Amino acid sequence: MSVLSERQKLVASNIANADTPGYKTQDIDFQAALENAMSGNELSAQVVQPEGLPVKADGNNVNLDRESRLLSENAMRFAIATQFAHADLATLRMAINDGRSG
Repeated sequence: MSVLSERQKLVASNIANADTPGYKTQDIDFQAALENAMSGNELSAQVVQPEGLPVKADGNNVNLDRESRLLSENAMRFAIATQFAHADLATLRMAINDGRSG
């Protein structure tokens, strides 16, 4: 969830700087962060500048359609992660209560 939170901040920053001359889009290599976490390594979010984005005449490469899509994806991933966390907490609560729910 911390990586998702960090990505949300970067996407918001990209949107805020959509008209800033020379600003370069930043993102988190989410796949690399997930693979790191899955292999038991410390969860780390590496900030990258995505390649292949068209650059406007002022040097800015923020694409608002892309950023909107990333906001939606990130919100969906956060909702899923929250559901998993709630399920884990419910399991722990049940174990603490000796298998009784509530």
